[in-house]
Amino acid sequence: MTPAPRLRNPRTGPARLRSPGPSDATRGAQWLARPIMKLAWPIRSVLAGAAGTAALTTAYAVERRVRRSHEGQLDYDDSLVPGQIVAAIMHLPHVTARGDRDLGLALRWGYGSAFGLLHGALRRAVGEPWASAAFGSTLMTATVTLFPLLGHTPPPWRWPADVMATSLGTHVAYVAAVAAVDDGIRRGTR
Repeated sequence: MTPAPRLRNPRTGPARLRSPGPSDATRGAQWLARPIMKLAWPIRSVLAGAAGTAALTTAYAVERRVRRSHEGQLDYDDSLVPGQIVAAIMHLPHVTARGDRDLGLALRWGYGSAFGLLHGALRRAVGEPWASAAFGSTLMTATVTLFPLLGHTPPPWRWPADVMATSLGTHVAYVAAVAAVDDGIRRGTR
């Protein structure tokens, strides 16, 4: 292999090779400090909702690793109930357990992403931290009312303590991620 030729500067002679310094990494890259594009708040909110759904899904995975001895669903969101609700609303006959699971995942990612719009609207109306508090309260209210009404689960006061704790914990993870990502994208696109 032949060595790379040295460039010759007419004023100073042969160019000297040098190691890159810390300023070389950012020199000429001032565009990194500027927003590449400005995202409209609804797009930012849906992206934040998707990130929140990823956080909720991750929270379930972490809890499964921590509670290795626990078998089955961690809470009603983590069960076949959401898919069964979708199948019942859409009048889908003969849905298998796998179909219920797939419908539940589609529901989780669909409404989880779209629900980010509610947080975005609340953030525009009342700002943080009130937007996240109202958003989280709305989510938990929907969880504890819609599952018994549509999914035929017990009323929330009859839920086992670990189910209620999981439901609260995963929804806190969702709300915190939605708020953080929405804020991060908003700051990055100003």
